[in-house]
Amino acid sequence: MLLLSAVTGPMQLQLLLTNDDGPPGPPSPYLVGFLQALLSLPWVANVRVVIPDKQRSWIGKGFHITEVTRGRFFYPTIASNGLEGESSPISRPLKDDELAEFVLLDATPATCVNIALFNLYPNAIDLVVSGPNLGRNANFRFVIDLGLLMPFLITQQPAFALSSGTLGAALDAALARTRAIAVSYGTVIHPTPATFFQPAHVLACQILTQLVTDDANFKNADLYNVNIPLIEGLLSKEGLKVAWTHMWRNNYGQLFKPIPADTAPLTFKFSPVMQNLIEPDESHVPVGSDGYAMLKVTGWASITPLQATFAEPENLHSIPLEERMWKMKL
Repeated sequence: MLLLSAVTGPMQLQLLLTNDDGPPGPPSPYLVGFLQALLSLPWVANVRVVIPDKQRSWIGKGFHITEVTRGRFFYPTIASNGLEGESSPISRPLKDDELAEFVLLDATPATCVNIALFNLYPNAIDLVVSGPNLGRNANFRFVIDLGLLMPFLITQQPAFALSSGTLGAALDAALARTRAIAVSYGTVIHPTPATFFQPAHVLACQILTQLVTDDANFKNADLYNVNIPLIEGLLSKEGLKVAWTHMWRNNYGQLFKPIPADTAPLTFKFSPVMQNLIEPDESHVPVGSDGYAMLKVTGWASITPLQATFAEPENLHSIPLEERMWKMKL
C-alpha cells in the first residue's frame, strides 16, 4: 500500500491540465472542481488548461494530421461552475468572476498536449495532468450506448488503455520528455452522488503530491495511471486504500454493430459488447492488477507506473544477441 505524505520544501511547479472529455458539462463533470483543488496545492504555481472543445474519448494518442487545428480562449465563470463564460479569439486578462483561462482546441487530447508544450507554453510546463476522466482508465473507461452510461467499469487495462484519450494525452507528454499523470474516476453508482466529487479530488491531489515529491518515481516510470473508484468509502474516516498495481492484460471483442439499411449495407455504429469487462468473473482478474483494485469487493484507488512504449516480453533482454538471430533460407 502507498502511504501518503505531505510535500516538504519550496517546490513550485507549472502544470498543464488536459482531458478527453472536453469543457465543463455532463460529459466532463469533474474538471472545474479538480482544477480548483490543484490550484489550492502549495506546490502548484499555476495551472494552464488546454483541452478539446468537445468530447474526444476512445481517440487514444491519435492526431488529425490533415486538418488545420483551430481554437479559442474560454473564460468560465465561478458562479456557473464553469458552465458559462465568454469566448475570445485572443488571450485577455481574467475578470473578477472568472475561474481561469481555458484554451479549447478542435483537436485530440494528444494534440492539445503537444500544442501546449511546444507552441503555447514552450519550456514552461513541469507536469502534465490528464483528467479526471469520466470512467476508469484501468481497463475500462465508460461506454456510451444510446446515451446510457454503463454503471460499473473496470480499471484501465490494455484494451482500453490503448484506446484512452486521457492516457493518450499523458503518453504524448511522456514522449515529449515531460512528466505526466493520467487520472480517472471510476463510475460505480449511476448517477454518481455529487458528495463523492470533492473527496475524490482531495485523494487525487494527495496521490499527485506523493508522486511528484519523490524524483525517484519518474526515474522508474515515464508516466502514471491513477484510478479512483467513486464509492461510499471516499466518505469514510479512513478513506480509500491506495495501492501500486500492474495493468490487467485483457482484451475486447466486437465494438461496432451494423445499422440495417437497404441502400447502404456498409453502415455501422460504435456499440461495444463489454459485459465481461463491466462485470468480470473475479477469478479471472489478476490479484494486484488495476482491475483487481477496482473490483466491488476491493474498492481501492490504484496507481500503475507505465513506460511510454509498446512492451517487449520480459525475457527478451536476457537472451544474447547472437541467439536472437533468425536462420532463414531465402
